[in-house]
Amino acid sequence: MTITTQAGPGWRLGRRRAAARRQRWRTALAGAAAALVLAWSPVYADDPDFLAVSLGAYDYDDNEGAAEARLEYRSDLRLWIFKPFSGLMFTGDSAVYGYGGMLVDVFFGRHIVFTPSFAAGLYHDGGGKNLGHAVEFRSQIEVAYRLAGRTRLGVGLSHISNAGLDDRNPGTNALMATYAVPFSSLIRH
Repeated sequence: MTITTQAGPGWRLGRRRAAARRQRWRTALAGAAAALVLAWSPVYADDPDFLAVSLGAYDYDDNEGAAEARLEYRSDLRLWIFKPFSGLMFTGDSAVYGYGGMLVDVFFGRHIVFTPSFAAGLYHDGGGKNLGHAVEFRSQIEVAYRLAGRTRLGVGLSHISNAGLDDRNPGTNALMATYAVPFSSLIRH
């Protein structure tokens, strides 16, 4: 016995709409990437290294939220457009995450700085959220306003996940406020 089904014109229309929607997303992403490349200003290539302090909400969009604090060193060393950084994160639930990675500072004019970053590190959940593995990866986007003396005040959104290293991979998101100070200004005082 053979069973056949016939897809009507609605099925084809749904596939065409989905394909068109994917193409619009690809075009938008390509346009955004091109805008970032064109707007990026190498004028601030002499920007100093920073000590950044961040406070905010860990796992703000899930049921295991806590306060979060971070301390980061952001180097002025350049590897093409990338700059290395390292940091420590602590939560109110005693979770600890030590990490290191790369970031890119993209300047829009003299005052707005967009900083995407990626890091890998070791995580201990303490009494907080179990992320499934000791090795975790963090991706973040940050937008900051460059103040006098090159200090920065910004807001960032990050995601930490083990990227499938373990069957358990709930991930977590954080929303942070960041104040970054040129490291040299701390040494002089």
